[in-house]
Amino acid sequence: MTVSTPIHADPNAPLLHLMGRARNQQLSLSELFQSAESLSAGGHRAHAVELYKTWIAFNDTNPLLHLAYFNYAVSLSGAGDAAGTIHALRAAIRINPQFGQAHINLGRTLEDCGLVGQAVQQWRGFVDTTADVTPDRINNRLLSLQHIGRVLEGTGHLEEAEAALWQAMELLPTRTEAAQHWISLRMRQCKWPIVSSSLHITPRQFMDAMSSMTIACYTDDPFFHMAKAYRYSQTAVGRPADLKAFVRKPVRQKSGTGERLRVGYVSSDLRQHAVGFALSEVLELHDKSSVEIFAYYCGEPAPIDKTQARIKQAVDHWRDISPLSDLDAARLIATDQIDVLVDVNGYTKHARTKIFAYRPAPVIVNFCGYPGTVASPYHQYMIADEHIVPPENEIYYTEKVLRIPCNQPVDRKRLVSPRPMRSAVGLPENAFVFASFNGMQKITAPCFQRWMSILTATPGSVLWLLAGDDSVNERLKQLATQSGIAPERIIFAGKAQNPDHLARIGLADLFLDTFPYGAHSTAADAITQGLPVLTVSGKSFASRFCGSIVTAAGIPELVCADPDAYVQKAIAFARNPASLAAVRQSLQAQRETCALRDMDRLARRLEELYWQMQGDAERGELPVPDLRNLDVYYEVGAELAAAGIEFETDEAYRQRYRAELVALNEHAPLYPDARLWQTAG
Repeated sequence: MTVSTPIHADPNAPLLHLMGRARNQQLSLSELFQSAESLSAGGHRAHAVELYKTWIAFNDTNPLLHLAYFNYAVSLSGAGDAAGTIHALRAAIRINPQFGQAHINLGRTLEDCGLVGQAVQQWRGFVDTTADVTPDRINNRLLSLQHIGRVLEGTGHLEEAEAALWQAMELLPTRTEAAQHWISLRMRQCKWPIVSSSLHITPRQFMDAMSSMTIACYTDDPFFHMAKAYRYSQTAVGRPADLKAFVRKPVRQKSGTGERLRVGYVSSDLRQHAVGFALSEVLELHDKSSVEIFAYYCGEPAPIDKTQARIKQAVDHWRDISPLSDLDAARLIATDQIDVLVDVNGYTKHARTKIFAYRPAPVIVNFCGYPGTVASPYHQYMIADEHIVPPENEIYYTEKVLRIPCNQPVDRKRLVSPRPMRSAVGLPENAFVFASFNGMQKITAPCFQRWMSILTATPGSVLWLLAGDDSVNERLKQLATQSGIAPERIIFAGKAQNPDHLARIGLADLFLDTFPYGAHSTAADAITQGLPVLTVSGKSFASRFCGSIVTAAGIPELVCADPDAYVQKAIAFARNPASLAAVRQSLQAQRETCALRDMDRLARRLEELYWQMQGDAERGELPVPDLRNLDVYYEVGAELAAAGIEFETDEAYRQRYRAELVALNEHAPLYPDARLWQTAG
């Protein structure tokens, strides 16, 4: 039998054929796009670039040449050719000056090259020439304005950023991205009122635009917080389109087998971050004979810092899922056969909430990173404590609430520098120092006014704040002057390394918490350094968290019932420093025995809860998140939040909701729920 030698075809033959057709103007634009896409998908990006270049050279009279240039630029960008990308995009714009997406991409490419000024100029030029209204131009004008706002904010031009975002908001008020960014920017700048009136934007649209994190700084309304989280879950996360591509794992029988429970922590903050600091020692203290710990890191790639290196040593398995798609990350978690999956992000920055939508583990828990309910169909449990969520407040959460001694883990091993003298950090040696090291976005107009009342009643005292932008610092000094307080009584603490910041905290006399979003890890840091924290506990998770820390530290008398009591107690401490000295002594005496620092007990309790959840899963008794009527509570909450009520009793708050629900029910009967509308009558 004779075997003939095969004749191998030239692998470049398809490309040569396409190039020939392009030169002879026989390759249509749609065929060009399809062929180039196929080449790129097959790993031949350079061939796609050559095909575009050839087609453009020999088809320069085509009326859609600008589209070819645009796609050519995309291919060049994918190949890492920034200069070629810029040339191609500029050519597309010369041919069609109103080609919005080319302006957008050119600006992004210039920004990526470090030419921020030219990027803003590019987008601004497009905005200035597209005042006429067409759907395409509106959308690209909107994107240009949003990019201008984002870049200007990043370069510290806050006023200009705010102006650009305002233009975007008024252009399309129903698109919430610009308004959400604008509101956040004003909060960071302490520009009050946060929400401004406009002929084009309604108060309701402002409420719709606030993120589920931002709304906690704006109003102490846990029903609205829950409904806002639910809306975000529905619109931004939803049900994955490729859900059928994921095979859910059955519940594994663990109880009584002696086999370890597999617990996974998913977080973008397992690094030099407040959450990383908080979890480090807890992860080290987990009983590895009872639980097997997996850490799934979904943060931005960065050099490993000491905190992340420590966490890697503490866990049994470290998985970097940041490069993976949501589906692939879910598959990895399922392959690891995780029994209890802990969401440490919620809806915070860099969260990968869609991973949980695949239900890659039988049990999904909301814990540690997010101050409230996630209000999703797939988070069955939330871990909190008795102060943050007393039994009567469980109606504000869709998850089943399980409790630990204190919701704020601390790391007792953190480095602390030697404590400096007051003069070294710009503080007067003999003055009474009130301090608040919360972020500027947590300071509200009523909160700041309370501080001014306290300073007015305690001559010679000063207020020590964490510094913001220079313009923000100056604004607060001007507001103090308008309240009759000398501006030099407002002192700002600049940025410092964490050990140095912890050391200087204790130089103050009394920490004044913010409301409605109080201190979290910042309060724990202050108390750890012996600084008493004065707070008001409201109704929401964010407003009660600080009270939990203060209570767990053994000084519940510093949790005030209302803002007036807060002001009076602060004044009383400044006028009678001996009474505050007694609080400091109490803190010191309880330092190593209080619930706040009992990390061994916390780790054991977490393991008990994880095993309890596992037992629920094995018995088929997993809780079902209660999502009933949340659209209705959103409608009520959006209207009530716009009214701007800062503080009210629990009964007054719930009665306002009941009255609105009665009115809505009269219009169209509501189905019963387990919250305020428990009957249909």
